[in-house]
Amino acid sequence: MAGVRQFDERATLDRALDVFTERGFRATSMPDLATATGVQRGSLYHAYGGKEEIFLRAFGSYAARFLDGAAEALNRSTRRDALLSLFDYCIETFAEGTPSHGCLSTRTAIEAATDSPRAEAAVRTMLDALETLVFTALSALPGTSSSVDLRAAARLVVTTTRGLAVMERATYSPAELRAIAETLVTSLVGS
Repeated sequence: MAGVRQFDERATLDRALDVFTERGFRATSMPDLATATGVQRGSLYHAYGGKEEIFLRAFGSYAARFLDGAAEALNRSTRRDALLSLFDYCIETFAEGTPSHGCLSTRTAIEAATDSPRAEAAVRTMLDALETLVFTALSALPGTSSSVDLRAAARLVVTTTRGLAVMERATYSPAELRAIAETLVTSLVGS
């Protein structure tokens, strides 16, 4: 039937996301996406318009799921517990898989700045939303170190999540990454 997609869009975007996660934005080609999704290149172009559009759609779903998980992780009774839970969630997210798949948003921020301003903007939007989630949680929860500017603390937490993603790529273990996170949390809100 003309004009009706003959494939499962969610499954296609999930498979495309797997390719972008494994290969990165720059190294992923339309033939890679066609092979991984089982959808012909022409159909992908017709449905989405090209690699950047596919990435933006897949990344939008990834970002929404990640932010939902982050919000759930932050739903704790103290600032310390919320931040430790967030860091655990982030570390688990980019250390999962064998070999681990890393962090798509960090990888995209590093490599897509020159390739796709729209992908770069999508990452910035996601990180700004994460910062707002952290700030909102810190503002609503009891904790020590009231002299800490909570907006600045939220930005530092988000920055540290990106640094941990890079350290994970440099073969730091999840235990080592958690120790780094705990040091920061103790510095911000006490023990």
